[in-house]
Amino acid sequence: QVLLVESGGGSVQAGGSTRLSCAASKDTVSTYCMAWFRQSPGKEPEWVSSIRTDDSTRYPNSVKGRFTISRDKAKDTVYLQMNDLKPEDSAMYYCAAGRAAKSGSCYISWSSYNIRGQGTQVTVSS
Repeated sequence: QVLLVESGGGSVQAGGSTRLSCAASKDTVSTYCMAWFRQSPGKEPEWVSSIRTDDSTRYPNSVKGRFTISRDKAKDTVYLQMNDLKPEDSAMYYCAAGRAAKSGSCYISWSSYNIRGQGTQVTVSS
């Protein structure tokens, strides 16, 4: 059974930075597409980053240039470095693992990731 455990959330002031970690079961981060999603109360989960097995990354425009996803295969851990945080970045952040498409690309829909962590809250105050 694949397990994902997020950590690193908390309260940050606007303009600040924080890094989330996602500890995964052995070999997970080198096998699956890994992604981060976030969800605010009353809203659908929003994709914020993904990383392929070849380490290529993707981001939506809302976080591009501010967020960086990375992984350490030796530690089976995925990270999300978040800089220049804004109040609208406040949300529960989830780490997720899923199979890549036949093209090798990672999906960006929440429903495509059937392995998910329990989430970690990030609150950005102005």
